[in-house]
Amino acid sequence: MAVVISDILLSLLPALASYILILFCKKLFLRRRRNPQTAGNKAEEDSDKPEKLPPGKTDGPFLSETRDFYSKFQDKVLHEFVLERINKYSSKIFKTSLIGQPVAVFSGPEGNKFLFSNRPELLRHWIPTTIQQLLPATVSNDKKQIHEMRKFYTSSLRGDSLKSYVRIFDSTIKEFLQTSWNDAEEEKDEMISKLAQKYAVTSGCKIFLGINDQRKIDELEEYIKAMTVGIYSTPINFPGTDFHRAIKSSQKLFQGIAEIIRQRKIGKDATSSDHPDIISHFVQSSSTGIDRHGQLLSEDQIATYISGFFVGSYSGIHTTIAHVINHLAELPQVYHMVLREQEEIASSKGANEALQWEDVMKMKYSWNVVCETLRLKINGGGYKEALHDFNFGGYTIPKGWKLHWNLSATHWNPEYFPDPEKFDPSRFEGDGPAPYTFIPFGGGGRMCPGNEFAKFSILIFIHNLVTNSVGKSKFPMKLSVA
Repeated sequence: MAVVISDILLSLLPALASYILILFCKKLFLRRRRNPQTAGNKAEEDSDKPEKLPPGKTDGPFLSETRDFYSKFQDKVLHEFVLERINKYSSKIFKTSLIGQPVAVFSGPEGNKFLFSNRPELLRHWIPTTIQQLLPATVSNDKKQIHEMRKFYTSSLRGDSLKSYVRIFDSTIKEFLQTSWNDAEEEKDEMISKLAQKYAVTSGCKIFLGINDQRKIDELEEYIKAMTVGIYSTPINFPGTDFHRAIKSSQKLFQGIAEIIRQRKIGKDATSSDHPDIISHFVQSSSTGIDRHGQLLSEDQIATYISGFFVGSYSGIHTTIAHVINHLAELPQVYHMVLREQEEIASSKGANEALQWEDVMKMKYSWNVVCETLRLKINGGGYKEALHDFNFGGYTIPKGWKLHWNLSATHWNPEYFPDPEKFDPSRFEGDGPAPYTFIPFGGGGRMCPGNEFAKFSILIFIHNLVTNSVGKSKFPMKLSVA
C-alpha cells in the first residue's frame, strides 16, 4: 500500500551513505575553493533573518543519524528513533538527516494533517529515484493527473465495484483451502504464509486483469515478487543484482499487462461483463480522454498504473494477513472472539452460499484486530519536499528540506495510544482513535485509494481460514512474515 512504497528510502541507506558522504565533502570543498567569501557572507545574511530551525542534529562524517534510523528500522523498533527525539527535544518537530538529506520529522496529528493537506504551491511528493524506475506512475506531481487517477481508482476500488469483488475474494480463498490446504505436504503454518501470497496475487489478477489461467497468474507472480524484492534492494542495475532482476521483471510485467489490454480492446467490449475487471474500467475510461492532456491513454500508460497498484496491494495484503494470523496465535482470547464473530456470520449462510458485502460489514471486531495489527506492525511513512521556506509550529522549514511523516510517531505514542505495546483491539471501538493519529493508509490527497479494497481482501481471507475445519484445528500457529 502507499506506506509500503515509502519504506524504500530506509532500505537504501547502507549502500548510499558512503557515496553521499563523498559527494557532500566534494561539494563543500569546491564551494569554498571557488568563492572563499561565500560561506562567511551567507552566515552574516542568515544571522539577520529571524528563523528558528527545528531542534535536532544532522549527520556528521560518520552519518550517525542515518545509521541509527536504519538500524532501528531493520530491528522493527523505528518508534524508538522517533520517540527518543520527541522526548529529548520536547518538540513534535525535529530535524535529522537521512542519506545526506536534511529532514524535518513531523510527529503529531497536527503535523500529519498539515502534510496530508493539499498544498501544491508549498509541498510536493518526494520518493527515491528507485521507485521512478520501477513504478513511474507513483511519482507524478501533476495536480490534474493525480486528481484524475485518484478519481478513477476510487470508482474502481470502492462502492458497487468493490461489492462485485467480494465473490472473487471469497471463491479464490475457498478454492485454495480445498486444494492446496489438503494436498500440501508442508507444515500448515508454512502453507498459510504461502497461501496468503498466492491469494493476494491470484485475486489481484482476477480483479485487475480479468485472467483465470493459473499458469499466466504464476508467471505474473514471479515478476511481482522480483519487483517487491527489488524495491527494497540497493539500486544497482547490474546483471545478477536484485535491482537488475526487478527492472527486467517490471518490463515483462508491463509488457504482459499491455498485451492483455490490447487483446481486451480488440476482442471484448469493456461493458460486456456484469462485473468488469479493472482493466475493463481503464479501457472504457480511456475512450473518454482521462489523460490530463485530453489524449487517449496508451496501453503502456494503463499498464504502468495497473502495475503500480498491483505491486503495492500484493505486498501490503499478504504481509498484513501473516501478522494478523500471528497475533491470533499468540492471543487465544482474541482468536476466540474473532472465531465467534466469523462463525456467527458463517451460520447465517447456506452450505455453499458465498459471502456478500453485507457479511463483511459485520466483521467489526475482526477489523479492529486488523487495525491494531497495522498500528503495531507497519513501519515507515511518507515524504514531501518543501518548495519554499515556510513556518510551522514555531519553526522555519527551509526550501529543499524533506518532510517526513512517520507512523510510529503517533501509533506508538502513549499520548494517543495508552500502553502502546499492548495489543488491544478495543482502541478502535466507537469513534476510535483521534483524527490523524492512526494513519496506516496515509491521509488527505495521498490517502491510499485501495484501503477499502485491502480491508475486504484481508477480512475475507481471515473468515475462510478461521471457519475452515482444518484451520480451526491448527491454531495456534506462527507464520514467517516475508
